[in-house]
Amino acid sequence: MAESEKQIASEVQDGALYAEDKKYKAALSPSIASEDGQDVYSGINEKALLRKLDRKLLPALTLLYLLSFLDRSNVANARVEGLVVDLHMTGNQYLTGLTLYFIGYVLFEIPCNVVLRLTSPKVWLPTLTLVWGVVATLLGVTQNMAGFFAARFVLGMTESGLFPGVVFYLSMWYRREEQHFRISLFFSAASLAGAFGGVLAWGIAHMNGVGGLHGWRWIFILEGILTVVVSLISYHFVANYPATAKFLTEKERACIHARLAASTDATRNEGFTWGNVLMALRDPKVWLYGLGFHTMSLPLYTLSLFLPTIIKELGFTAAQAQLLTVPPYAFATALTLTVALLSERFKLRAPFIMGSAGLSIIGYIILLTETKAGVAYFGTILAAGGIYPATAIVLSWPANNVSGQTKRATANAMQISIGNLGAVLGTQLYRATDGPRYFLGHGFALGYLCANILVVGTLWAILRAENRKRDNGGRDARLVGVGDDEWLGDEDPRWRFQT
Repeated sequence: MAESEKQIASEVQDGALYAEDKKYKAALSPSIASEDGQDVYSGINEKALLRKLDRKLLPALTLLYLLSFLDRSNVANARVEGLVVDLHMTGNQYLTGLTLYFIGYVLFEIPCNVVLRLTSPKVWLPTLTLVWGVVATLLGVTQNMAGFFAARFVLGMTESGLFPGVVFYLSMWYRREEQHFRISLFFSAASLAGAFGGVLAWGIAHMNGVGGLHGWRWIFILEGILTVVVSLISYHFVANYPATAKFLTEKERACIHARLAASTDATRNEGFTWGNVLMALRDPKVWLYGLGFHTMSLPLYTLSLFLPTIIKELGFTAAQAQLLTVPPYAFATALTLTVALLSERFKLRAPFIMGSAGLSIIGYIILLTETKAGVAYFGTILAAGGIYPATAIVLSWPANNVSGQTKRATANAMQISIGNLGAVLGTQLYRATDGPRYFLGHGFALGYLCANILVVGTLWAILRAENRKRDNGGRDARLVGVGDDEWLGDEDPRWRFQT
């Protein structure tokens, strides 16, 4: 290796490459900053490498999340096929089962992520999928309300590690500016699961009476078995981190390491300290990221868990309601990808979150004010079309903006935990006695979406003001006494926040 290349490698390791300014990055690492996508340092074409990573990583992860969301939300399809009647539930007991899922999710999210760090993605992610697949299948044979409650709680436990684990996993492969669209693409599996779930539930419900089982039981059994089968196969197609992934050549591995060092803190050897945890707890921006998801989580999960019931109460049959869930989710999937691409192109996050939330607000206003079934149904399409794109961007925001590995891991965990508290509340809002208009549930969703615009707008203003201060040298005093090999995380004056 030439002396100049050794110097570049050393500078990559010392953390000085975190600046967003292109001139600064090019001076430190010209191989990373080349215009034609050809990495001079390792001789690897970065664009071709990126396409290879997308092919190897994203389909597998997206499939797992699609199954995760399908197995958590198919209870909504089972409800309209008679689950509540067969398990002798009364009042709000069904809602209690939904709440227990999120309690399990919140309690075990951090422990699951600790296990991920202690093991490996190739082992842990498929194992989680296998266990929740078994639990989802057992929901189809439960005989009473207590069994339903227990299964929903354990399902929440076992699914809790997937989404935050994958967000962390992707940060170990992709540069900071590349993560947003990949996370949005991954999250689009949630709306895609809703579309598939409606079609599958409609078809499976026709098995009513087969084997002496009602149709709702077959929904859980067949979709759960599908998850188990995919989980066993996934042990062979989920890769580990770049350092050990078998599909990479040594040159590709070195290129990925250099790319990450030039953009994120993924390659730094940062030890765990409680001080870095406290930095996250004391940062108002981290709490705003959490509130940003909290104000989207309630409408997200109330829609996914109650959409078949909402549509059925508009005057449609159970079979019609299953099929009519497909258009809202299909529209949401298309908008999630479109908005993510536009957000990436214009390098903006907050305006697209607020715009998407505004679309959902229109949808809920229609649901609250319109009595004609067709028009009200159109409101569900608008609601879904805004909720999913906004949530995808909200969830990718702290992964892009929080620097310092421990602080970012803490911030991600805080965001999901704070957010899912909204889901816990939401599961109690669509009571059986509130149909067909569901003023309470729709009203809460509308209020939360308005609050989301307020929270995101506040965070946008804070981030823009902070970037201006750093551009004007207002934070340069933080570098006084800081060694060349030190990196201050997102407190470093060279760091710029994505707004």
